[in-house]
Amino acid sequence: MRPLTFTRVDTPEAAANAAKRYPGAAFIAGGTNLLDLMKLDVERPSTLIDINRLNLASITPTGDGGMRIGALVRNSDLAANRDIMRDYPVLSRALLSGASAQLRNKATTAGNLLQRTRCFYFYDTTKPCNKREPGSGCSALGGFNRIHAILGSSDACIAVHPSDMAVAMRALDAKVETIQYDGSTRTVPISELHTLPGTTPEVETSLHLGELITAVVLPPPLGGVQQYRKVRDRASYAFALVSVAAIVVRDADVIRHARLAFGRLAHKPWRNEEAENLLIGTDGGPAIRSQVADAVLADARGRGHNDFKIPLLRRTIEATLATAISG
Repeated sequence: MRPLTFTRVDTPEAAANAAKRYPGAAFIAGGTNLLDLMKLDVERPSTLIDINRLNLASITPTGDGGMRIGALVRNSDLAANRDIMRDYPVLSRALLSGASAQLRNKATTAGNLLQRTRCFYFYDTTKPCNKREPGSGCSALGGFNRIHAILGSSDACIAVHPSDMAVAMRALDAKVETIQYDGSTRTVPISELHTLPGTTPEVETSLHLGELITAVVLPPPLGGVQQYRKVRDRASYAFALVSVAAIVVRDADVIRHARLAFGRLAHKPWRNEEAENLLIGTDGGPAIRSQVADAVLADARGRGHNDFKIPLLRRTIEATLATAISG
């Protein structure tokens, strides 16, 4: 057991300031990912900052018709919220496909977005991992990489982001509100929150030292048909091999608007606007759906054990779109 300091805070400002004041500090709320990593000696915080007392557990409408989700809203409460189920069903479905009921009762909105990768080698401290120890190498490149990235990876890291919720948030164009240690606030588009590995896979988000997520804001609802399809090795309590969030808005037989986001393909939730645009103005028939899959997979690269993800993703895209287009 490593010694550490535990402190509680009552305001977001105090939380961000404490993170700046204590080097190596970590925020803790549900702890569903952090505590596992501490047990494995992957995470080694010198201080745990308990943020459960913060008033950040509400789901409220915004002035423009969207929704503001507090950082401490539990996954189960968000999935069951009537407004979310009605106006953002892709988000509710994504949440319900993740983890178990017990974990969803503890996990928070901000924590879900910030969970670490489930790469086997990241979790194994006896193996080299650039994410844990920059410059040590990526064991997954030549190892067992069945669950790893086929898009956006680099020779430094081929890990994937594990969140289902983040995929739906990406399809919805959510924004993340934060506060920094000096009391200043900013809004970060979900597309810019997570980063690709490049040569610095240890940097996973664009958040600054001592910066705390306070809320996630959803824009006014798009309507249309919303689907979330998760393909996994077993029917429940398993991370996705690939996942697709789809939003399709039709006028008669013509698609007027489309959003597609993907999970477990890359270091961050993946989105391809060019592929979405192929659907606009069409009936979304089989030939168009095939072209969409081609566009998404144009730069895909398998690493051996995960080569199967490429045809699997193609079938999942086409099947998800077929369901969404049929209504």
